[in-house]
Amino acid sequence: MRFAAALTAGAGMAVATLFPGMALAAEAHELPGETMSLWWALPFAGLLLSIATGPLLFHRVWEHHYGKITLLWAALAVVPLAVAFGMASATEAVLHALLTEYMSFIILLFALFTISGGILVAGNIHGTPLVNAGLLLIGAMLASVIGTTGASMILIRPILRANDNRPFNAHVVIFFIFLVSNIGGSLTPLGDPPLFVGFLRGVDFFWTAANLYQETLFVGGLVLAVFLAMDIILHRREAGAPKIKDPTPDTKVRIRGLANLPLLAGVIGAILLSATWKPGVAFSVQGVSLELQNLVRDAIILALALLSLGVSHKSHRQANNFHWEPIAEVAKLFAGIFICIVPVIAILRAGVDGALAPLVSLVSSPTGEPNDLAYFWMTGALSSFLDNAPTYLVFFELAGGDPQHLMTTFASTLAAISTGAVFMGANTYIGNAPNFMVYAIARHRGVKMPGFFGYMAWSGAVLIPIFLLAGFLFFG
Repeated sequence: MRFAAALTAGAGMAVATLFPGMALAAEAHELPGETMSLWWALPFAGLLLSIATGPLLFHRVWEHHYGKITLLWAALAVVPLAVAFGMASATEAVLHALLTEYMSFIILLFALFTISGGILVAGNIHGTPLVNAGLLLIGAMLASVIGTTGASMILIRPILRANDNRPFNAHVVIFFIFLVSNIGGSLTPLGDPPLFVGFLRGVDFFWTAANLYQETLFVGGLVLAVFLAMDIILHRREAGAPKIKDPTPDTKVRIRGLANLPLLAGVIGAILLSATWKPGVAFSVQGVSLELQNLVRDAIILALALLSLGVSHKSHRQANNFHWEPIAEVAKLFAGIFICIVPVIAILRAGVDGALAPLVSLVSSPTGEPNDLAYFWMTGALSSFLDNAPTYLVFFELAGGDPQHLMTTFASTLAAISTGAVFMGANTYIGNAPNFMVYAIARHRGVKMPGFFGYMAWSGAVLIPIFLLAGFLFFG
């Protein structure tokens, strides 16, 4: 059944977004990261390269066989692990990634995708520069309340409809990824996975809002200003171009499917429940410990998603052009990413004793004090490619791992790690799970989105200069 296939695939996508279980994969198994060379990163690099070049160089093959290609790279990561470290260690490592990371991730993302797909912002407004900027601002603020994934899934379709008659509209989606799918989620632990990891590690719930609001306002404000200036220029250029018939004429805006809003609140409640309720009960599956509160959380979230399918009108989903392909695509790709990343995280966890020691040593000064600017850029650079939640945890531990100490004496260091992980997840399509979901939805709606490297050209031109300025002002 297509639904069952999408759900199974969907389970892989959710790993990258909100749950710390995925960030703990390299911690649970005992891969000897200090003895592993950089050759172990080749499957991960190969998968990234395939994602980057596949749609450009062999589009038809990639479109029909990306799942098989992803499976091949995952096998090239798993089989050598079994040969080098034994079947038991390899099995535990992979099962830990699948059971505590992949499944939680995909259940969450499947739920947010499904529930938000039942919420219809009916009608349409014309995508002028001011309207687009307003929608991006609303989405960025919403991201810290219901998460970057939830905000992205609710607002991406209305903003696509608002701009579907414009010849230049890819930039709107790119800035949407910058602001709604990443930067906007930096003010609460619910906003983005790295901050949720910190919350479960002992960082106070409101610490992020109290300590990151200046960086968020500065970076988000500059990015929004750049968008507004660019959109005004492109909108004026479009005035002399041949007119495109608007496939969704402007009509009164109405919000339908309001029954799904309590379901979204239920997802948030389930996440908070797993963070506060610790019964101390766990179940072991082939050496992998599954805690009761996480199983209950996932069961509640999955039930809410299935309930959404029952209470939502089919007409609302049809109007949203809702189908399973975007989540299936992201799920398959992220399943491969989170299998291939296991040895990479193990090497990172080895710290100065691992093959990535030169990178790790960059975050400390000669006197041993933390270098906040280096933490900002190192966390951000790795979060651009390795997924920001486990990367956050690695540098959180390198900074001492004591939440009370990091929230007080080294508050600037924790702020550097937090903002680097959240902000720079926008640098690539794979830095944060909503990025690729938004890309897939936009592409399936006919938007001519740039490829992997094309997107990085945008982020390099817009985000990197802003990050350089923010790093100098706040952490230099």
